[in-house]
Amino acid sequence: MAGITDITIEVLEALSPLVIFFIFFQLRYLKLPSFEVIKVLIGMLMTAVGMILFLYGVYNGFFPIGFKIGEFFGSIEQMWILIPIGFILGFLATFAEPAVRVLCYQIEKSSSGYIRSKLMLYTLSFGVAVFVAIAMVKIVYGIPFLYIIVPGYLLALVLLWLSDKDFIGIAFDAGGVATGPMAVTFLMSMVVGMASSHSERDAVVDGFGLIAMIALAPIIFVMLLGIYVKYKRR
Repeated sequence: MAGITDITIEVLEALSPLVIFFIFFQLRYLKLPSFEVIKVLIGMLMTAVGMILFLYGVYNGFFPIGFKIGEFFGSIEQMWILIPIGFILGFLATFAEPAVRVLCYQIEKSSSGYIRSKLMLYTLSFGVAVFVAIAMVKIVYGIPFLYIIVPGYLLALVLLWLSDKDFIGIAFDAGGVATGPMAVTFLMSMVVGMASSHSERDAVVDGFGLIAMIALAPIIFVMLLGIYVKYKRR
């Protein structure tokens, strides 16, 4: 388990170049008023505190509990049960992801309500759920990762030509947003725990690759939604 001191040092190492960068530009070019500088520094302080608390919770909460849950589910005899469990957890993790909700809100706002935020939220959640379930199939039946990710990206390339152009940029941004704290900290640790619970499985080979699949899921499903919208327009 990571201690609060180690995490604080990590956060300070990460943020100190940004602080130095801001101070340099403030002294040489920006010349912001003192109250603006104070606001920026307070914001940086709040960011540091937030990152420390978040990372402490991740290292000492999400990672261990996700790994233990994965070990529990991976030890059951009926391995096929992992597939619907993965679907449900993938849907809930994406549905609860704050960054996904912010993106969906921004899409509705930018499109003047044409693309509803709830439609995007359910599309992203369903897409990630499907790919997490596929990741469980990969673990259960030992399917090589390349057999999944290569056809997936080939499909994405085909959809680029068929989808409505308004949805292409949204799709690739959604792929980055879906791989947020919920997916990386909880789902990945759970899948690694599942792979680790089997002596015939390699935790590195079978446990990793989930985040790449989660990033691919919104790209495919949002562009499929774009094809549907394009068809309806005609």
